Amino acid sequence: MSIADCRLPNEDGRIPLALYVHFPWCVKKCPYCDFNSHALRGAQADEVPERAYVDALLRDLDFELRDGESRPLSSVFFGGGTPSLFSAQAVGRLLEGVQRRLDLMPGAEITLEANPGTAEAAHFRGYRDAGVNRLSIGVQSFDAAKLKALGRIHGPDEARRAVQLARDAGFDNLNLDLMYALPQQTPAEAEADLRAAFALAPEHLSYYHLTLEPNTEFHARPPALPDAEAAWSMQERGQALLAAHGYAQYEVSAYARDGRRCRHNLNYWQYGDYLGIGAGAHGKRTAADGSIRRRARHKLPRTYLGTAGTAAALQEDKAIAAGELPFEYAMNALRLNDGFGLDQFQRRTGLGPEALERPLAAARERGLIEADAAGVRATARGQAYLNQLIALFLP
Repeated sequence: MSIADCRLPNEDGRIPLALYVHFPWCVKKCPYCDFNSHALRGAQADEVPERAYVDALLRDLDFELRDGESRPLSSVFFGGGTPSLFSAQAVGRLLEGVQRRLDLMPGAEITLEANPGTAEAAHFRGYRDAGVNRLSIGVQSFDAAKLKALGRIHGPDEARRAVQLARDAGFDNLNLDLMYALPQQTPAEAEADLRAAFALAPEHLSYYHLTLEPNTEFHARPPALPDAEAAWSMQERGQALLAAHGYAQYEVSAYARDGRRCRHNLNYWQYGDYLGIGAGAHGKRTAADGSIRRRARHKLPRTYLGTAGTAAALQEDKAIAAGELPFEYAMNALRLNDGFGLDQFQRRTGLGPEALERPLAAARERGLIEADAAGVRATARGQAYLNQLIALFLP
């Protein structure tokens, strides 16, 4: 597949626009999770403030659109936290509000993240009726002991049941999240997880290495993890198995059947624009003059609920300096197996190819990239040392 083939639908040549919606609550905070998620406790455990939060999200969206926006949305992504804690009615009301304010492209991808421990048949049918057409289910493992070590609230049977409920509800586009290099995991156990996922025939698999992120319980109290050699074996064997079962790798941790690449994530990696609403949500937007701004909302749900729809909800609002754009772009686009074309770099950043001359020369000298008329992509060595490769693009 050529680089041009993996571009997002874009009828008029403008930078695509997506919408990310963050739901900050979960039943239990997992010890490896560094996302903005807040465990429900006590009286809250059976109820989330659905109506108040949807109202806040729509106020937030109005704030984002106060200067106008004529581009249609290529995708919508409900992430978290655990969006599936919210009722189908709440998700439907939010989607209706979004569509009153912005057009959706024909066939727009609308994804909702779901936890197997909160999966209910009525929920899934309601999400489908509301307009959600893709589910991303956080399975992580099919091994009961590994799930317990990860602090997950579901077991293997609940994971399989969630997939069946999604199919029964009419979803024909499913992603399953799986992790490897889990506490005390062997390569054989990692392979067994993949084979269990293949048996469910999802259209997309996210297969990624467990990492110990700062400000997490695992970072403070690290569990016993496989050594580097075992983790590398899991990765290599996993990639081979995924390919053999029809899942083509298109990004560092993303594998898809034909035509089922995640369009929302592709928009991130191809440096498209996206509005971010919700507690802790991030967004990136290109103005008419070509300048690029990033915004981030306050993380605490209480703070967000009280300030949504005003500038006070913003924890960060900054323009990206021209000198930072090569690094920002490379940090996203070099994650893709297909890399990027220099023409696309120019369209998305407003910079000429000369802005990349120094880092590309250094990367080529180290054997980390290859470049031709089709574009620039990481070599196998570059993929293995991706952080070092991307660091070459720092100002």
